[in-house]
Amino acid sequence: MKKTFEFLNHLKENNNREWFTTHKSEFDSIVKDNKVFFNQIYTELQEYDNLKGIHIFRIYRDVRFSKDQTPYKTNFGVGYSRSKPMLRGGYYIQLEPGDSFVGGGFWGPEAKDLLRIRKEFEISTTEIEKITSDKTFVKYFGKLDGDSVKTAPRGFDKNHPAIDLIRKKQYLVLRKFTDKEVLSNNFQKEVVLTLLAMRPFFDYMSEVLTTDLNGEPLF
Repeated sequence: MKKTFEFLNHLKENNNREWFTTHKSEFDSIVKDNKVFFNQIYTELQEYDNLKGIHIFRIYRDVRFSKDQTPYKTNFGVGYSRSKPMLRGGYYIQLEPGDSFVGGGFWGPEAKDLLRIRKEFEISTTEIEKITSDKTFVKYFGKLDGDSVKTAPRGFDKNHPAIDLIRKKQYLVLRKFTDKEVLSNNFQKEVVLTLLAMRPFFDYMSEVLTTDLNGEPLF
């Protein structure tokens, strides 16, 4: 990880195609090393889950509709998807000096899935509150994250006791790592433990999204 961070720090200071082209061989070597790390995580996680695939994100930015025209990201990221339709939620790892984290959840749920989740919370929040108040969840993630809409979604009471959960349009968990933690010898172990700590949350949300409001299976 040390070489990865050194490269990303230099890239941040020289985010242009000329510098990147000159250091392309160094970049290729780091990508190869990171693929090994990401695949090791995949293999370990697969022992406890049923993963559908791994997606290592490209470093090249899409600047077509962005005010920021710098051509390269200053991080390396990877996503792990679970086997749909029965298993829901996705895992994500980002490596970036000063902004490394392990996260997961439901970044952009489909409209029907989002409505189903909101309807579930409208009926009861007992289970989700039990999960998010568990000591392991709190230790790793603190709280449930994700952006929210400004007002109550259409069809929901703005005074509902669970309106803060209902207003969410993302349901995410996140654990940040310091640079020192990323560069430590036990970082890989901590990443796996963090990903596994998401499972109660994923398992519950998977159950919600594979049943109707009466609890009857949809698949």
